[in-house]
Amino acid sequence: MSTVLPLLEPKPHVRAPQRRAHENNKLAKRLRHQVGRAIADFGMIEEGDKVMVCLSGGKDSYTMLDILLQLQAKAPVKFELVAVNLDQKQPDFPEHVLPTYLESIGVPYRILEQDTYSVVTRVVPEGKTMCSLCSRLRRGALYAHAAEQGFTKIALGHHRDDLVSTFFLNLFFHAKLAGMPPKLLSDDGQHVVIRPLAYVREDDISAYAQARQFPIIPCNLCGSQENLQRKQVKKMMDAWERETPGRIETIARALGNLRPSQLADPNLFDFLSLGRRGDAPLPDARAWLAGEPQSDDTQG
Repeated sequence: MSTVLPLLEPKPHVRAPQRRAHENNKLAKRLRHQVGRAIADFGMIEEGDKVMVCLSGGKDSYTMLDILLQLQAKAPVKFELVAVNLDQKQPDFPEHVLPTYLESIGVPYRILEQDTYSVVTRVVPEGKTMCSLCSRLRRGALYAHAAEQGFTKIALGHHRDDLVSTFFLNLFFHAKLAGMPPKLLSDDGQHVVIRPLAYVREDDISAYAQARQFPIIPCNLCGSQENLQRKQVKKMMDAWERETPGRIETIARALGNLRPSQLADPNLFDFLSLGRRGDAPLPDARAWLAGEPQSDDTQG
């Protein structure tokens, strides 16, 4: 006797556009969670804040503005967002792109104009990277505008990979354990700078920017090249991630999990007092380096 098994119903075919929409929604949800978590962990935005969102026209700043707008609608505090772009007068800069985009989404904005391009090309020798000086001039212009307009926070679009690569740049080329903090006070003490994308992977930002079809303005208008040292570090990080996926995330988490007693900075940990017996005198560095014996008061 044979048994005839019923045919299984074929699973409904999920169309490619629906699948893409589902993945894009998951990505947007993940980015909102990561940005919201960073804001909460570091106290980036408070009730009544007026946030200057620095918009360069690149994928990072577009994504930052987009996610902040989504969070603003449901945030537990009220705060204001204003997009600010600095037109540095690079040749062939498409001046219409950002105003057209920002007006289409109804975001208040301000375009500043300052010819830093001429300054940089005059000061920096031909063939040398312009990025460092360009960045300083741009920062000065943005800080001045923030002070004039009463902004309480300045939001920059640096992401997780930027934070990690800056740590390695300082380690390899400047002999210090320092990085790019998610929140900082400017050197003059007047501005609080925040980086809401501090927990977000660059690959996720690239995918999100592509899905949202932001009108990207490339950062090659002045012909400058990315700093060679930063390119070396990025190449190293990319290789690590290919060989051991998740390594960059582990390093990023380590930046927020320090153990001063297991490093070697006497300014962060009191090594001199560690294990000190009673009122024993502190060591005299000059005497140790000179090899001078301590005086013995008991000898007559």
